[in-house]
Amino acid sequence: MTQMHKTPSFDLTGKTALIPGGGGGIGFGCACALAEAGASVVITGRTESAIQEAAETINAAGYQASSLVMDIADIPATKAILDEHGPFDIIVNCAGIARHKPALDSQQDEVEMVVGINLTGAYFLLVHAAQQLIDAGKEGSFITMSSQMGHVGGIDRSVYCATKFGVEGFTKAMAIEWGPHKIRVNTIAPTFVRTALTAPTFAQPERAKWILDKIKLGEVANIEDIMGATLYLASDASRMVTGTSLLVDGGWTAD
Repeated sequence: MTQMHKTPSFDLTGKTALIPGGGGGIGFGCACALAEAGASVVITGRTESAIQEAAETINAAGYQASSLVMDIADIPATKAILDEHGPFDIIVNCAGIARHKPALDSQQDEVEMVVGINLTGAYFLLVHAAQQLIDAGKEGSFITMSSQMGHVGGIDRSVYCATKFGVEGFTKAMAIEWGPHKIRVNTIAPTFVRTALTAPTFAQPERAKWILDKIKLGEVANIEDIMGATLYLASDASRMVTGTSLLVDGGWTAD
């Protein structure tokens, strides 16, 4: 008699997850998703009060979370933290910044700051985390929160696009390099998500119209829309997915 196939497990019990940028917005949503699935999450960021509150909220709900102050732009300090607290089975890097303005108005210090966090810091975070897993002979899943702007251009987003296109590039190369070690490397590329950081953009009527005109589903994403994608890529349900970008963009990049 033919037997039914069983859906692969989304259970993360026994896994440890590091979530830079998990103190609020999308990052906090990702931390909640992984904690609900059974992972022990470590939330990091530059603002101690925010990451502590995020961890306390998760713990109060009956799940496991802790917090560590960490700035991924400080590469030696990040390595030291990973050396002390790793290896981590799952990385969901949600740390990132933006300085949106016309390219002709770009200042070198602003560009270097955005690149330092979004690209260089993100790169070496995964390098150090991968080395730990390889040394320990463990598998892992690395997820970087990219953007639809890692696939298309956008108004006043030259620097931001440069960093996100770069993330998409190193994700593919790392996936090739670390595949033999069973370390999967992917990105999630959301469209505009309603958070405190995007509120100023939505407050500009012409920008809000531009956004809604580009999203084929006709609505902006919420944090919850990113949580399922994160759980999928972190779990065994996606064990054959690596070197790719999961676009959660409402159809923005469909044309």
